[in-house]
Amino acid sequence: MRQMISVKSLSKTYGSQVAVNDLSFEVPAGQILGFLGPNGAGKSTTLKMLTGMLDPTGGTATICGFDLRQQTLEVKRHVGFVPESGAVFESLTGLEYLEMVAALYAIPEEAARARIRQFIAFFDLSFETLTDKLLGAYSKGMRRKVVITSALLHNPPVVFFDEPLDGLDANAAVGFKALIQTLAREGKTIVYSSHILDVVERVCDRVIIIDKGRLLVDGRPEELVASHGSGTLEHLFTQLTGGGELQRRAEDFAKTFRP
Repeated sequence: MRQMISVKSLSKTYGSQVAVNDLSFEVPAGQILGFLGPNGAGKSTTLKMLTGMLDPTGGTATICGFDLRQQTLEVKRHVGFVPESGAVFESLTGLEYLEMVAALYAIPEEAARARIRQFIAFFDLSFETLTDKLLGAYSKGMRRKVVITSALLHNPPVVFFDEPLDGLDANAAVGFKALIQTLAREGKTIVYSSHILDVVERVCDRVIIIDKGRLLVDGRPEELVASHGSGTLEHLFTQLTGGGELQRRAEDFAKTFRP
């Protein structure tokens, strides 16, 4: 299968601090990759590099065959990105924001309106909400829906999601999970970073776990869990990233409340 993402020895440092350390992997078309790690592991830094938002310190990467460092604009044209922050221009209405995004990608106005209507119907948003309220007045979940829509509006072949379920209610979360599985079946490459490991285990074809900027394991969730005798992806994650020590500390802390 065609490799839509190819990462070779990618690194990012801030002075003496190493955020991403010699990271290498490939992702083919149509695959949902779970990209996991504890806080500070380098996940968001990696995603920002692969979407052209940060310059790597070392290594190379290609997205859809375009070199990340030499063809950054082409990379940005071919990816969608939902950042963890879900930041938007709060002084715009939802419609103004989405139309601005459409204009940046040179989507004709009529086609943009049609796509926007499809997305807001999917996310159960009213067109009046998009036109009558500024984004600063939206709930966290509503803003997340707008950001997801903006990331998919130009129909990118590669999409990066960083904690996409944050703020979504249960129904919207179920719909979103069905959406990314459908996108993958249509050939899109999905990189899904999340701390909700039971969801990752159910929807991802493959997972990568990193810690301190380094790759720890890479494979199909069920195979990794079986090979480590972990039972679940969550247990595997804690086993590899030191979560067991946190569990013991939590138990010791809880004992202080006993009479």
